[in-house]
Formats: sequence, C-alpha cells, structure tokens
Amino acid sequence: MATFIRFRPLISRAVVTSGVCATLAAGATVGPARAAQAVQDPPAAPSLSALSWEVMDARTGTVLAARAPHLRLPPASTLKTLFAVTLLPRLRQDTVHRATAADLAEVAEGSSEVGVEEGHRYTVADLWRGVFLSSGNDAVHTLAQMNGGLARTLAQMQATARRIGAVDTQVRSPDGFDTPGQFSSAHDLALIAREGFKNPDFRRYMGTKWARFPASGGPGAYEIQNTNRLLVGSHGVEPYPGLIGVKNGYTSQAGTTLVSAATRHGRTVLVTVMNPQDEDFNAVYEESRALLDWGFAAPMPRPARQQAGPQRSAPAAAPAPTRQQPEASPGLGRHLGAATALLVLTCVPFVVRRRMRARRAGR
Repeated sequence: MATFIRFRPLISRAVVTSGVCATLAAGATVGPARAAQAVQDPPAAPSLSALSWEVMDARTGTVLAARAPHLRLPPASTLKTLFAVTLLPRLRQDTVHRATAADLAEVAEGSSEVGVEEGHRYTVADLWRGVFLSSGNDAVHTLAQMNGGLARTLAQMQATARRIGAVDTQVRSPDGFDTPGQFSSAHDLALIAREGFKNPDFRRYMGTKWARFPASGGPGAYEIQNTNRLLVGSHGVEPYPGLIGVKNGYTSQAGTTLVSAATRHGRTVLVTVMNPQDEDFNAVYEESRALLDWGFAAPMPRPARQQAGPQRSAPAAAPAPTRQQPEASPGLGRHLGAATALLVLTCVPFVVRRRMRARRAGR
C-alpha cells in the first residue's frame, strides 16, 4: 500500500508538468496568431469611375492598388512626361534658341500652346516651363527640332519606354495629341514618372506653379500658370497638400488624364488616373485625390520584397497587398526547448524509481 501512496504523487507531478508544458507550447504558438489578428486590415480602395488607375509607392515601385493598370488608352498630354524623360538630359538648359517656322510646322491644329513665336528667342528652360506648365505643344515641337527632328525624337522616346519597362506604350507624337496607334497605360505612366523623379530638372519643372514666359522678361513676356488644378488649386479644385507634380492632359479621344505625386512624412505616393467616366471635368482631380489619400493610409511596403519593373500580373482591381503575417516569435523555440527539458527531468525520477521497486519486488 505504501508503494502506491508514494507512486501516485509522482504520476500527478508528471501529469501536471506535461500539462504545464502543453500550455507553454500552446501559448507560444497562439501568441503570434493573436498578434496577427490585432493588425488592422488596410482600408478598401475607393470605387472610381476611371477606366484605368494605379497607386504606386514611388520609393519602392510597389503597386499598392490598381484597376486595369495595363489597359492601353490614349494618354493625352501625360505622354509629355516620356518626352521630358527622354530629352531633358540631351539639351542644355541655358541654350538660347530662336524659334523658326519649321519648329512650329507640325503642331496639330487645336493643340494647347504656350505661345512660342517665330523669330523670338527662348532658352531651353523657357521651353520646358512651357511644356510642363502650359502643356504647350508648340514648345514640345520646338525642342524636338532642336533635338534633331521629329523622327529622331519619336525613336528615342520609344527606346526610353522600352528601357524602363513601359511595354504598353506606343509613341506616335511627341506631345500626346490624338494620333492613330498611340497609347499608353496607367502602369506605364507611373513607371515613366518614377523615372523622371531621378532627374532634378524634371522634379523642378513638374512642381512649378507659375513662371514668366520667357523668364528674361521684356515687353512681350507674360505669366503662365500650371494647368494641373490639383497642384495650384483652381476651377473649384482645392490644392492637394504635399503635391509635387506631375502632369495632366486632355483630348477628345483620351478624355481627362492625370499623373500626380505627393509626399507626406518622407513617403511619396504616385497615382495615375485615365479617362474618368464621370462627366464632371474635375473628376480626374478628385478621383486622384481619393487615391492619394488611400495610398497614404495603406501600409508601407517592405523594400526588401520589392520587384522592379512592370508588374504584368496585376489584377483588374487590386486592393492593397495582404498584410504580412508576423513571423513566429524568436523565443518560441526557447520556450518549447525549456518545456521539453522540464518534462524529461520530471519524468526520469519516476521511471527510475519504478524500475527499482520492480527489482525489489522480484527478489
């Protein structure tokens, strides 16, 4: 009887210890799951009327959300961003040029113009301000002629698009005016703008709100204002806080288009919106505003997991990337190891004593 009295506490101790071990292991395993549940889901992407749009983290190139980002559509004057990325490094900003009839000969009727006049002298910087602020097709064609002609410029623009992975883009005019066979996509325009951010001249021009044309002044000089309403605040559109550019556009075939970027707390969100179906002309600005707000509310992507270049697998309507589940706690292994060791140390005396009693009973 004494044997059983001493034996049962040992069994109880082993059972209790194993229960403690199981509890420790279960707690260590469930902990990360509960932590993951505590992470809030990102807000749902807004519902917009645009045929195509994309939100990109400008620093990493991560697509945060998109709708039909590779749908090929007429880009209108947002294609001027590709023109600028291509030609800005090729022409000195302080070069002075006297405009000629040949410079303006191929400007399409109905184009937006800054007012380049034959015989007047302009610096290259003047012409770039005409491109970015007034969306002047006359300034674009003048710069293209200075670059060696229209054919040369178009070939260089196409090569630039391919180099940066903008494979949805087909160039037929340097200014984005409606031309058969010319198209781009929301994703490509984001790639082009992000490439432009690498050039300090591009960044300066895309964020300029007002300027004198030409900057040297004179009796014929006048003030020009950026036509990007989200940047300057006009025509019933409030300026977006932290907006740094980049380019708006409109043609009868393309509708309204806009590439915009804003910076907040060191983070830059890049948004492209193409052809809103809302009949309000300001819809492209307000839908871009909604996407910028959403982009800043979305979780910041991890640079180490970024993939550069075009993301061809983007879904038609992609919400923010699924949040990363927290990795298992680094202490989990230590908890399990300690629990196992404790169980073994508790059970060993029980096994040894049992064998000793069996030997004594057999004598």
